[in-house]
Parts: sequence; structure tokens; C-alpha cells
Amino acid sequence: MEDKKIHILLVEDDEVDVMNVRRAFKKNNIVNPLYIAANGLEALAMLRGETGSEPVIPAERRLILLDLNMPKMNGIEFLRELRLDRALRSIPTIVLTTSNEDRDKVEAYNLNVAGYILKPVTFSNFVEVVATLNKYWMLSEIQ
Repeated sequence: MEDKKIHILLVEDDEVDVMNVRRAFKKNNIVNPLYIAANGLEALAMLRGETGSEPVIPAERRLILLDLNMPKMNGIEFLRELRLDRALRSIPTIVLTTSNEDRDKVEAYNLNVAGYILKPVTFSNFVEVVATLNKYWMLSEIQ
């Protein structure tokens, strides 16, 4: 199972949403390492290893769960920067947001996201969404 372990970066500024993701992971018995960044700038620093001498997140088998509405650097700005970086551009990214704006969806898909998921209103629905995502990334050949 160790070879299937995926390092998941959650880019989310809302503490309640972070807590819900952690709880949904626990309910679904997801044991993949979960890293948290509060905005796009912090996420890029973590991915590039700028917060220390070694990258905070291992360079292999990474997946990003990305909110769009954040301070300092929002999700779309983060995606633009991510896709310009040769070392990071291929990391699969799934948008997990409350934004139902068509322009956000179009922009996200133009920046090659692997999916665009609206955050469910209820926790039980959120648990189901996370279970589905887990099945998806366990089946996907993430490098």
C-alpha cells in the first residue's frame, strides 16, 4: 500500500473546511499524508521547498485539492503560477470550492484541472464526495 500513498496538499483558508476535510478523511479511513496551505503563496512555497532546505511535500505522487476564494493569492492565480513552473505543472489539481461561477469553471479547466467540485452543504454529502475522490486517486496512475 506504501507505493499507492499520495501526498495531498489542501489549499484552503477556511479552518472549518480544513476540519471537515480532516474529519471526512478519518471517516473514510484515508491515511494519505495531508498537508495544509492557507493560500496559493504558502502552497507554492511548500511545493518548492522554500520553507526549509528540503521540500515540505515529497516530489512524488502529489495531488492538490484547491479552494478558489482565498486571500493573498487565490486559486486561479495559484493555478496560473503552478502551470508556469516546469517542476510543478504536472501535479493533478482538483478544485474544491463554493464558487459556482461559470467563469471560474472555464478558467480552472483552461488551466488543466483534473476536476471541479462544488463543496457540498452537508457534512454527510461531503464525506461521500471525499470517498469518491479517494476512489478516483487510488485508481489513477499518479506519479
